[in-house]
Amino acid sequence: MGSVRKASAWLGLVDDNDDERYYDDDYSEGTEQPGDAWVTDPRVKVATDVAEERGRRIGTVTPDSFRDARAIGELFREGVPVIMNLTAMEPADAKRVVDFAAGLTFGLRGTIERVATRVFLLTPANTEIVSGEASAHRSDGFFNQS
Repeated sequence: MGSVRKASAWLGLVDDNDDERYYDDDYSEGTEQPGDAWVTDPRVKVATDVAEERGRRIGTVTPDSFRDARAIGELFREGVPVIMNLTAMEPADAKRVVDFAAGLTFGLRGTIERVATRVFLLTPANTEIVSGEASAHRSDGFFNQS
């Protein structure tokens, strides 16, 4: 029995049955339904469900050809910000995807921003990009050493 397990047993948080914890007679394979999620507390919702309800999703797409541009367009039309990683593409195809993304963001009133070399962030019209640089340069902050 591990030290954490012993401490938990001493506090009464878990049963102290060493032999029985490894065997479960009621176990049967295939009892879980597709889509069931393991949740520790009934008040906790699965993160993807909550994120989808509140519109807090970000899509990441790493296309390897221009044919994958459709996935970028579909996510962006749904109002999901998209991170495009074009590092795996040939330069000519990457340029075509950037042109497609620029037209997509222009048509849907979004923005496109280069994050790194050949990595772009597409944000819908209702999304605000918050940069951490402004808080790092504040003179009245916690890290002011003057």
